[in-house]
Amino acid sequence: LVCDPEPGTILASQPNILEQLKLCPALTGAQRDALNALLLSGDTEHGDPSGWDSQTLQDLGPLVLALNQTTLSLVGEAAREDFRRSIAAAYITQDHSQREKSLMLLRALAAASAAPRPRLKRSAARCESEPITASNIADTVPYLSLEELDLCLSSDVLIKNLEAVLEQPLISEALQVLKKKVDEYFPSGIPEEQLGRLGVLSRLYTAQEISRWQVTSSDTLWALLSPSGGMWNDSQVQQLLSRFLALGGSLTGPLLQEIGGKHLCELQEEQIQQIPAGAIGNAGQLNISSCSQSKKEQLYGKAREAFASLASSPGPYYCRIQPYLGGAPAEDLKDLASSGVINMDLDTFLSLNPQEFQKLSVTDVKNLLGENLPELKGAEQEPLVVSWVQRQRQRELDCVLGIGLQGGLPEPAGTASPAGPTSMVTATTPVPTTPATVTSMVTATTPDTVTSMLPPPRPLQSPAPPGPARAPPRPCRASPAPAPAPPRALPALPPPPARALPASQSHQQHHPTASST
Repeated sequence: LVCDPEPGTILASQPNILEQLKLCPALTGAQRDALNALLLSGDTEHGDPSGWDSQTLQDLGPLVLALNQTTLSLVGEAAREDFRRSIAAAYITQDHSQREKSLMLLRALAAASAAPRPRLKRSAARCESEPITASNIADTVPYLSLEELDLCLSSDVLIKNLEAVLEQPLISEALQVLKKKVDEYFPSGIPEEQLGRLGVLSRLYTAQEISRWQVTSSDTLWALLSPSGGMWNDSQVQQLLSRFLALGGSLTGPLLQEIGGKHLCELQEEQIQQIPAGAIGNAGQLNISSCSQSKKEQLYGKAREAFASLASSPGPYYCRIQPYLGGAPAEDLKDLASSGVINMDLDTFLSLNPQEFQKLSVTDVKNLLGENLPELKGAEQEPLVVSWVQRQRQRELDCVLGIGLQGGLPEPAGTASPAGPTSMVTATTPVPTTPATVTSMVTATTPDTVTSMLPPPRPLQSPAPPGPARAPPRPCRASPAPAPAPPRALPALPPPPARALPASQSHQQHHPTASST
């Protein structure tokens, strides 16, 4: 509510309204007009603008950005000049957003000034006042009009003092004037030793112009990529890196760090192929999430080669190769899982190659996530997880993961109840039978010759269901109490599609005299 007053409220408010408005990130046009009207009235702690000094402008804080030309023109010239100099002095240490505000304020002060200093006489051909030199750059450059800057700053002085000139608060139009002077000074192209000095000017060159630069040294590329010069757009970086590689340059680890994963992903696959594996090893943590799958696989292969010496130490190996696992094949992911020492974070887990992810077993997933396994429940609606769950046995999801994932495959029809494995029943276990029913079932499904060959006391086992054999999961802790345990457990076998032959009937077939007794 403090930042939403009506214009009339600002004019009628108590003096502390200025302090309240300082807290607002931005004022509307109507609010700025009301603020200027209040200040022009002189009915504030600052009094009439004609009596303000540089300190008054400082005290207004962020509100000074809302002052219009009428208010600023009433401030004394000396006060405006002192305020301009204080802005220029602080400009060098400011971040990008602060510099933008400083430039806005300098433009407003220049527009309000009837006699900017220094006042230089101009003619159509030359500067007729004191020219700009190395000794007066800070006192002249920030306050010149575009015409004065063009006429009074020679290309020779600019090139020799380029860094000092670029440290001054310059609006974008002024930077264009400087770029034109640099190009005129080097009509055959900017020498490589000068490219690294361009700073913020380098960002004014188009991709087509960059394609003609001689960027052969990693030092030159490093200087051009420095964030102190501002942001590059994607096409500029792409052209700069392409030009460097085309001229025989090689990307090192520090250069890859400076480039960043986003721009690395914008390289062509053949350019990525030129990157040495050692450079990946020295590049630190690169975010390659924006890369295509094929580029992720390229970079993973280089990372795997770079960190091969750590393969015997799963913990350190995982920490280094983790940013590149989006390109890993299932075999390598299974190897990581079997190490039993990693706790893959969920973001990395969900960024794995979807096709390779589907090849992981339930146990693989459990071992990959480790202590982070419970977080998978919160991601169960992710398409990657949904499709994987639909390929797994629901009972295995319940027993191995135990986090409540749903949507898995049901057990095959006729599979024995999970409460107790019937295949474990021996001939000595009393089992009630209905001879007629059992005999008819056996006759329909099992030849007499096979029945006569069954070795006691092992029960008849039907053929395994189609598809790859899968060992049945162990019963969950929360499962119902199992049937009485047999004297000897058998090796785990695939679950049979039909009910196993009851042990008592099998015993009768092998020992008919026992039945009649």
